[in-house]
Order: sequence, then structure tokens, then C-alpha cells
Amino acid sequence: MLVNTCPGPPACADVHTYLFVDGLDLVTRSDGNALGLHPRQLLRPGGPLYPSDAPRDVKVADHGRADADPCGLTITVRLQGETVVWSDLMFPGREHGVVEEARFHLAQYLGEIERVHGAWQ
Repeated sequence: MLVNTCPGPPACADVHTYLFVDGLDLVTRSDGNALGLHPRQLLRPGGPLYPSDAPRDVKVADHGRADADPCGLTITVRLQGETVVWSDLMFPGREHGVVEEARFHLAQYLGEIERVHGAWQ
């Protein structure tokens, strides 16, 4: 997993989060019209991408509308032992297949979220 942020103006309209799974941009490959949510929403300590034993649905992207966007991209995040599992994915993988689930080592996952949150701050 790799997380990065867009710096906002003048590069683009607003700051948003990129989520990469095996080098593939999860948001763009899932919905080319969506943008990752602001890092403040996704990457804060204890925020929605932090895993817990209970699965939870996490909205990671929307279509940039000022009103509440009922659409967007939602994934399920859960902790399974020392593995973070993202499920309910649906994007084209490298080998013509569809990626439906991604698994990450807990320490690497938390380290990446904390790295980007610290850099963004």
C-alpha cells in the first residue's frame, strides 16, 4: 500500500488523498470521475482508515460536489490478526482480473498512514 496526497492549488482544485494498491491507483481505477477525500478526513490518527476488529465501511472518495455526495467510493476495512483487509473493492488489476480484496501487514499499513499524515501536516 502507498498513500499520497495532491497538494491542491495550483496543481488541482483541492487537496485529496491517493490510495495505491500494488502500484495501482484504487480511486482512479474504481471510478475515474471520483477524487480521494481530503487527508484530514482519511488519515487522522484513529480515523476511518485505522483498522479495528469490527469491519467498517469507509468512504474514501467522492465526486467533489459541495453537497453531500451519496455516491463515491466506499471500501470495507477490518483487522484480521496482524493483517489489514480492504474488501468490497472492484477495480481492474494488472493481469486482466478484478481486484476485490487487498491485504496489508499491520505495521507497514499504519506506518504508511502515519508517514503521509505527518508529511501532510
